Amino acid sequence: MGYKQTMVSLPINFKNALITIGAFFYSTYFLTAQTPGLGTWNSLTGRFNLTSKWHAFVELQLRSQQTFHDFNYHEVKGGIGYNFLPNLSGLIGTGRYVTYPVTENFGTPILQSEQRVWQQIIYNLNLNGVRLENRLRAEQRYTSAGYRNRFRYRINAIVPINNKTITNQTLFLSVSNEFHFNNENVFYEQNRFYLGAGYQFNKTWSIQMGWMNRSDYFVNNKAQYKNFIQTSIQYTLNKAKSESPRNIGSVD
Repeated sequence: MGYKQTMVSLPINFKNALITIGAFFYSTYFLTAQTPGLGTWNSLTGRFNLTSKWHAFVELQLRSQQTFHDFNYHEVKGGIGYNFLPNLSGLIGTGRYVTYPVTENFGTPILQSEQRVWQQIIYNLNLNGVRLENRLRAEQRYTSAGYRNRFRYRINAIVPINNKTITNQTLFLSVSNEFHFNNENVFYEQNRFYLGAGYQFNKTWSIQMGWMNRSDYFVNNKAQYKNFIQTSIQYTLNKAKSESPRNIGSVD
């Protein structure tokens, strides 16, 4: 007596999400060592669409070495951006960044303070409903330890689950990998891998939460790895309709 075999078909967006996530895991599977404890990486972002072309933003960020204690880092930054095309935008920003000892909340003395200026370009691709965001950033870092340059490239796949695009009441997956390069000492100095999920409530509010693995590389082939819980909330004020895709407050 024969039987008919039934195959379960996954939605195409979910298939794309699994393939993308698998590719990122494959590229970072060798990162196994880590520093003790699970840190937190928290950000609150305000985005203001001034016209269909111009937008501004401000962001507050707070990080801890353990789960919501031993806070050792904060930053305040802002900038102004321009949409050249619906899928191409540029931004100039500046910020203040302060790092404290890792064993207590905002301990003394301060390890490093920094004033930073940066320029960035974001180019978005749409592949079968998956938004593939490519971000290039050049940073000029005026730190208490001297001047440094840094160059960053981030690729971020954003996969809407219950809608075809990121719109109101959309659940989405986000997976990204960012490479940090330096023109002095260690060329490839840091990597940030992120895997998370978020929800776009409406045109004003979105939230995102996930896991980040940060890898820092030093001279003499030394490295340090740290895991974080990342949480971000974004508020968008729409003075005018932006030509760019809906911004969801990605990890920075």
